[in-house]
Amino acid sequence: MGQKLKIAGWISVGAIAGALTTVQLQAVARGGMEPLPLEELQQLAAVFGMIKSDYVEPVDEKKLITDAISGMVASLDPHSVYFDKKSFKEFREGTSGRFVGVGIEISQEDGLVKVVSPIEGSPADRAGLKPNDLITKIDDAFVKGLSLNDAVKKMRGEPKTKVVLTIFRKDENRTFPVSITREEIRTQSVRSKVIEPGYAWIRLSQFQERTVEDFATKIEQIYKQEPNLKGLVLDLRNDPGGLLDAAVAVSAAFLPENVTVVSTNGQLAESKFTYKASPEFYARRGADPLKRLPAALKSVPLVVLVNEGSASASEIVAGALQDYKRATIMGNQTFGKGSVQTVRPLGPDTGLKLTTARYFTPSGKSIQAKGIVPDVMIDETSEGSPFAVLRTREADLEKHLNSGQGAEVKDPGREKAREEALKRLEEESRKTPEQRRPPEFGSAKDFPLMQAINQLKGSPVMVSKTMVERKEEKKEN
Repeated sequence: MGQKLKIAGWISVGAIAGALTTVQLQAVARGGMEPLPLEELQQLAAVFGMIKSDYVEPVDEKKLITDAISGMVASLDPHSVYFDKKSFKEFREGTSGRFVGVGIEISQEDGLVKVVSPIEGSPADRAGLKPNDLITKIDDAFVKGLSLNDAVKKMRGEPKTKVVLTIFRKDENRTFPVSITREEIRTQSVRSKVIEPGYAWIRLSQFQERTVEDFATKIEQIYKQEPNLKGLVLDLRNDPGGLLDAAVAVSAAFLPENVTVVSTNGQLAESKFTYKASPEFYARRGADPLKRLPAALKSVPLVVLVNEGSASASEIVAGALQDYKRATIMGNQTFGKGSVQTVRPLGPDTGLKLTTARYFTPSGKSIQAKGIVPDVMIDETSEGSPFAVLRTREADLEKHLNSGQGAEVKDPGREKAREEALKRLEEESRKTPEQRRPPEFGSAKDFPLMQAINQLKGSPVMVSKTMVERKEEKKEN
């Protein structure tokens, strides 16, 4: 177990819905493999031979095989990926929160690359890219038909080189080019501030290698400024996830020692595992940053803010704190990415990221395609959340893994709600970009944050009158 935990946790840069996935790096081959289907393999070999000999022009044998592997893996679910040499290197670089590129989280929509969110302070952020922007071209290459991995490759490059992205912005009904200079992206995953005397806010935008250390430092700073802290808001909105051990550590900071934080279950024996609020499950190289934290953190009143962009590792934290009633979860229903990806090297410079398990909250609830339902539903603004129904969640992704807990249902009212939201979006498109810019997280105009502070103070909270739990849906063929 010790070796397994030491190498636990990597994130997938540029993954579906920004859900930078929770994974475990293991190089263990599955034992007791069943006999291979020889007839089907013979057909595969026959097709390979026909393409090689009969296709209109010569083809690269290695590329044919690589594309076959990529297609086989991609057919499983949205999070399983084959890494070639370059993408595997980029994947491993991403775990440190440092890579060279433009700085955006992306997903796919209608064959195009969709911006989930620009990374704060990145070249893409400074260039004005916005969530829901569609990238139609990368330099002279059309995006239609490219895999997400190929799109990421084209946007990555050497520092100080330029890439031109052609953007289609639906709410403005216009297409325009944006020239962005690549640079090393150093994502700052933790921010904090004292909102008012006695009440503080700490935001995690990703779970990276330095997140736990930075989290401990920010908490120390908060308590230095406010020794008698009355309430804390843990902001996980738009946090796409990341390292599993970091999620376990952040949960452990608020929970009693050694309680279950999350469990996983799959076919393999090693995929059946329970992670607890104990240093052996998250400490790196023997160092436990949580030892520096004040004891008061275990009992300070806590609100956790989430939304549809909260995925994977952030759902682990929210689910654990909710199950133990350690925090009040407020906001919108989360993304629903409740599967574990194991990364296995296939050689010195290629690898396979394969979905090997679902993860479950301490009470045994599956988050996959469901998400975490807040204790208190809060709108994004005082006027409501008119566009929440348009946002993509795990249950919207093609070939998504189901929850494994009960039958899926279809919500007949969802399409009607989407139509109404699209009409509202068209009206919004007539406003100026400045009028449409959402308030910055952590600012005085951050409506959900202000409601969270009200909750901590025992003041009235403006609860959503329209938001309801979205049940897991089954996509029709």
